[in-house]
Amino acid sequence: MLYRENGQFKTSYRSDQQIFPIAQDRIAIAMILAIAFIAVPMLASDYIFRAILIPFVIMALAALGVNILVGYCGQISLGSGAFMAVGAYGAYNFFMRLPGLPLIPALILGGLCATFFGILFGLPSLRVKGLYLAVATLAAQFFSDWMFLRIKWFTLDTPSGAISVSNLQVFGLSIESAQSKYLFCLAVLAVLALLAKNLVRGAIGREWMAIRDMDVAAAVIGIRPMYAKLSAFAVSSFIIGVAGALWAFFYLGAWEPGAFSVDLSFKLLFMVIIGGLGSIMGSFFGAAFIVILPIALNQFLPFLAGLIGRDISTTAASHAELMIFGGLIVWFLIVEPHGLAKLWSTAKQKLRLWPFPH
Repeated sequence: MLYRENGQFKTSYRSDQQIFPIAQDRIAIAMILAIAFIAVPMLASDYIFRAILIPFVIMALAALGVNILVGYCGQISLGSGAFMAVGAYGAYNFFMRLPGLPLIPALILGGLCATFFGILFGLPSLRVKGLYLAVATLAAQFFSDWMFLRIKWFTLDTPSGAISVSNLQVFGLSIESAQSKYLFCLAVLAVLALLAKNLVRGAIGREWMAIRDMDVAAAVIGIRPMYAKLSAFAVSSFIIGVAGALWAFFYLGAWEPGAFSVDLSFKLLFMVIIGGLGSIMGSFFGAAFIVILPIALNQFLPFLAGLIGRDISTTAASHAELMIFGGLIVWFLIVEPHGLAKLWSTAKQKLRLWPFPH
């Protein structure tokens, strides 16, 4: 009986158009943010920060960018790893070649580099779509792998091709501890998620969804397909590029082009499909499923084997983890092909009526 809208009247356009129109949703979001920004840094260990929380936050941001392009605009992309790589190497070059440049402008400039790269490889979307567009964006992945591996200028002529960053600071505050890295990445995620939520609710978001549903009909009613598609590539690539810079600077610390392989592109696409296409919340669910579940299985399987008096090897646990993980992906897609976000939406609708049948 707690999740009700009775008595929550809208007396202005502003209150009617707010992001969370139900008071319970606003309270829940405020509590989640308070837990994430205050309680988690006080209670979590260094291992949880480095192994779970930081990769989850960054992957959620990258999945958010992919969801804008694939879920909201309907443009299938397999070049997300390339956009992350461009954002990471772009931010690295600006950070290292311009002494005294603050970290936040370097991250933004890295995201802008990914934006231009995404627009360049988004041009084929004006002529092709579906699997043909997926192949065209896959070319971005192979091109970025070759570019960062062969052109030594991007790595400051490092012989090994591996680069690293250190002594990161924001507003004079050092960001070296796992806790500070988590808080900074979480703040970036919160800001960009809010901006993305407002974008998809506005006119440009409606244009993206019209192109996704039927691009010919969208063009008939006056929507410019070129502007809508390239703007989706631009916004998506910027968010993914910033996520790539965060992944390199705050999670990896030292990296090489292999860190942004095609496997990462597929993983991001799986996050969006499992979490829910066309849903901001689905990006978080998908990232949690892909990042946290394998770690949980890796810890739970030896414990479960010990309960039944069995000793499971590391190799067997790894194989069982992959089998269970793949089986769960298939099961979720069969039970709810619209993703985990749809299950969450259905649960909220049922809570509005509970305990009364309808």
